[in-house]
Amino acid sequence: MHIEHMALNVPDPVAMAAWYVAHLGMRVMRKQDQAPFTHFLADESGRVVLELYHHTKAVLPDYAKLDPLTLHIAFTAGDIVKERDRLIAAGATSAADIVTTDTGDVMTFLRDPWSVTVQLVKRAKPLQ
Repeated sequence: MHIEHMALNVPDPVAMAAWYVAHLGMRVMRKQDQAPFTHFLADESGRVVLELYHHTKAVLPDYAKLDPLTLHIAFTAGDIVKERDRLIAAGATSAADIVTTDTGDVMTFLRDPWSVTVQLVKRAKPLQ
């Protein structure tokens, strides 16, 4: 088996999908133009898929109150400072300082315009 996708119930999946396409290099694989406005987004590799939708029958999480360590979407970045600054200019907000771990990984947390946490990471040794 393999993971097909991860899903998030968000307040505005249409706008959020557009932002992730424009600023995080994702592409729309499939979308629904009526409620719940489901969008399946693939990362640049095409192997990781994120589903965004707005289901009113489910609780909409208060992403702003979630600690970044509770839930985040991690993206690799070659230049953490440059990418952080670019995303902040596009409407994200900083959620943590840039840190280097004991293993040499460089990372930081941001919140997208809907308060979902995005992590930027440059691994000393890539996971794959």
